[in-house]
Amino acid sequence: MNSSQDDNARRAYWAEQLQAGFDLVQKIIDFPVEENGEPFASIPDEAKRHGIQMLFSTSKIAGDLERVFYIRQGLVENLMAIGRDMNKRGWILKIEDGYRSLEMQGQLVRKPELFDAILKKCIWEYGGQIPPVELVFRRAIVLIANIPKIGTHMSGSAVDISVFRQSDDSEVWRGNHYLEMSERTPMRSPFVEPDSLQNRLEITDMMEAHGFVHFPFEFWHYNQGDALGNLLTGRTTPARYGPVHWNPQTNQVTACENACEPLNPLPVVEREIEAAMIRAQRSC
Repeated sequence: MNSSQDDNARRAYWAEQLQAGFDLVQKIIDFPVEENGEPFASIPDEAKRHGIQMLFSTSKIAGDLERVFYIRQGLVENLMAIGRDMNKRGWILKIEDGYRSLEMQGQLVRKPELFDAILKKCIWEYGGQIPPVELVFRRAIVLIANIPKIGTHMSGSAVDISVFRQSDDSEVWRGNHYLEMSERTPMRSPFVEPDSLQNRLEITDMMEAHGFVHFPFEFWHYNQGDALGNLLTGRTTPARYGPVHWNPQTNQVTACENACEPLNPLPVVEREIEAAMIRAQRSC
């Protein structure tokens, strides 16, 4: 395959996968949720209590917002079991992200590094032209959930992860670092090297052995007990976790109102495209 054919294949795969992701998003929106009001548990505290070696991201999620390494109490034992299994294998589970508030998620969608990367791929997909706002909106919503109900981090039922080796602190390589935004991002991308794909699938097997399912369009995201999790495992009963507001002082959760409304509607996305184009021009 020459470079032109390869580029065309990559472009077609990107468009196909992101459209499939958008179709899944529509099903999540329609899936029933009966929020059970379950409080949160601290992942670092639980790991320490269980004597499990884990790592945690030290970067900001967006702007000056700290990452929140909390998950629903009903999921923490499963996550500890995964961490324990990985330690036995000589690996260390790194939690890149846990719960996100609506404010955090809204800012993440607009984070320049991520938004610019998605827009660049959309321009590539669109033959070098600026694509319609609607296309960027649909592509971005798959990779950075822009609607509370589809964003399982906002339900406190998801983690983004990386994995490292205990022996030398090297990363168990999955083809790219956390938050890659390209045709290599889907879990089973054919454009990822075979050994990296094998690592992705072995890590996924360890996560899914304890009930966490993988989001097919991101190689780092796993969730359980929410609308996406029920859909991916064929459950038809209402999900027990939906998007919530969390009070860290009282550990109480409140179901989000307007859970199907975009955090960044089309006019905001249009402004972000304009800002991204200005940033691109300045960097030339």
